[in-house]
Amino acid sequence: MSETLKALGIVSRPSLAGIDLAIIETDGDAVIEAGPSMHVPYGRDMKVFLRRAIKAAREGREGAADIGKAAGELTAAFVAAVETLLERENIKRKDIDVIGVGGHTILYRAPAGADAPGVSWQIGDGETIAEETRIDVVSDFRAADIAAGGYGAPLDPVYLRALIASMADRPQCAVGVIMLNETAHVAYAPEQASAGDLLAYDSGPGLSLLDEWASLRGIDDATPPGAVHDEPLRMMGLHPYLRLPPPKSIDRYAFTLDHVLKLTPEDGAATLAAFVAECIERTEKFLPEPPGGYIICGEGARRPALMETLRERLEAKVATATEASWRSDYLDAECFAFLAVRSLKKLPLTYPKTTRVSAPTLGGVYFRAPV
Repeated sequence: MSETLKALGIVSRPSLAGIDLAIIETDGDAVIEAGPSMHVPYGRDMKVFLRRAIKAAREGREGAADIGKAAGELTAAFVAAVETLLERENIKRKDIDVIGVGGHTILYRAPAGADAPGVSWQIGDGETIAEETRIDVVSDFRAADIAAGGYGAPLDPVYLRALIASMADRPQCAVGVIMLNETAHVAYAPEQASAGDLLAYDSGPGLSLLDEWASLRGIDDATPPGAVHDEPLRMMGLHPYLRLPPPKSIDRYAFTLDHVLKLTPEDGAATLAAFVAECIERTEKFLPEPPGGYIICGEGARRPALMETLRERLEAKVATATEASWRSDYLDAECFAFLAVRSLKKLPLTYPKTTRVSAPTLGGVYFRAPV
């Protein structure tokens, strides 16, 4: 085993719920030990700052004051969160080798060809975080992949492979890990997979449409399930993205509620949940073999109605990350800690079958803390 490092990962949840932090010890290939973790909820002001920044970025206002304000506030919140975790757990800063900063994505656009490279914009200033915390930082993990023609996402397959390999009762079959946040993306690991064997892709919408519908109709996940309507489901299934073979990646705003607007709140929610599951199911035809089981991660794993729909519509066994003894709420933070160590060790973060990049690609920008 090569030298292990203790890394702290920090990331802002796509749902604007707050900041997640997690410490792991790793050699960049295997997860040696999981350490303390923490969630810091956002207040109303931070959510407003981030929403304004996302709106400005989507409208092409790159120099907008709203973006600068959100970036500054988020960076300060990250620094404060790191200090709180270290103090709470009585950890000396010299005992943390590196911080992996995932930031918050305010704009994502998949590449549309050689003349139209992708865009993946995260805020959260790694250099300032290194200066303020006095701990080395790695951030900006997607830029090198984008520059090499990749999608810049997803970044977690290489970490999910390490988690699967570390399972005490690792399934003796291909495993699909579904990360259900704003979009749903799948990491597919064949049995005894090397990093280059990983396959990853966004299957389609995750929680974005469900959350937008819930807000529009004033319902929540505890609402009794309704009926699935076949015609709206069929119409949504005509989206051209669903015919593309993986690896592929998509913006959360690519799908809309247009086809369910005439449904009742309950029926609309049920139909949208069925669509999330159908998008995942339809991608199975592109896999070398169907997975023997799925592990559901992310915020969607805490949605009982959605989990029930997935179990009904997917033929393979479906388990939550918690049932797999993973820290479901902190996988993204753990992932950025893991990627930071891989970056320091000059190990690839992305691969042709995970982001469609042309070759295994290094990534991350390193900021040395002041002495």
